[in-house]
Amino acid sequence: MILELPDTTTAKVAKELVNLREEGGAVALGRVLTLLISTTLGEEEEAIAAANEASREHPMRVIVLSVIEPEHSISNRLDAEVRVGGDAGASEVIVLRAYGQVGSDEQGLVTGLLLPDTPVVAWWPGAAPEKVSESPLGKIAQCRITDAASQADPIEALSDLSKTYAPGDADFAWTRLTLWRTQLAAVLDQPPYEPITEAHVTSTPDFPSAKMLAAWLQLQLGVPVSCDLTHTGLSWGGIHGVRLVRPSGDIELTRVEPSVARLKQPNQPTHDLAMPRRSLRDCLAEELRRLDPDEVYGRVVTEGLPQIIVHAS
Repeated sequence: MILELPDTTTAKVAKELVNLREEGGAVALGRVLTLLISTTLGEEEEAIAAANEASREHPMRVIVLSVIEPEHSISNRLDAEVRVGGDAGASEVIVLRAYGQVGSDEQGLVTGLLLPDTPVVAWWPGAAPEKVSESPLGKIAQCRITDAASQADPIEALSDLSKTYAPGDADFAWTRLTLWRTQLAAVLDQPPYEPITEAHVTSTPDFPSAKMLAAWLQLQLGVPVSCDLTHTGLSWGGIHGVRLVRPSGDIELTRVEPSVARLKQPNQPTHDLAMPRRSLRDCLAEELRRLDPDEVYGRVVTEGLPQIIVHAS
């Protein structure tokens, strides 16, 4: 069910939520967190769909805020939607569209709608503030999620993450690496236990996760790691492969299909492994599983990224 509330206030929205719970049985007691989504007008639905899917694992209240700046608005008002039931997955969704001066106080718009005594997570699916931890929504959130891949210059966005990192920050460029990191760690945990002397990461251009992966490998292995961003000629983008050099022969993990990676090792059969591309829902659900600061991510961003030189062609 979707309830439209044009030209309203947050107090009226909160009152409608109470009425919906009393009349329709939509219960908030099982919600484990509040997810704040800061996006732009007309681009809310993809983020809402991902949040609805993730809510089946993490029941939550979702507050979507779109601010239309005064120079782009001829009115000062707040329009809202309340979505429950089949239109909200296992969550309840509140969509706020603030026009003009009404949107000047983002924190004030959402504070009265936060679930009491539960964590707050802020997510910027698109363009993010320069320093999210000091932004109005970031100040009230325990976890702040951005996506370098959605910025105007994804590789430069990594540099900004490195300079502005604060505990609690997270980025989907890191989350997309979970399967790669897991598989590479598993390979290195097998004989012959030889030291890696160098590593190489190849990827399509403007894919920030490749530089993240190179930074993680360099920190973990303590060896030079190259990051080459080049057109691979494949029909899909993203990381193409990783090559780890060691005395007995190279380890190669290469994506051969959008959902399949091929592992080659000396004196062992070649294996094809399931390596599906991670969806927005997958990344969001993973970040919501842990709301404490990710120390490994923090080290990769602050210590690893500045050491990696990207070679683009």
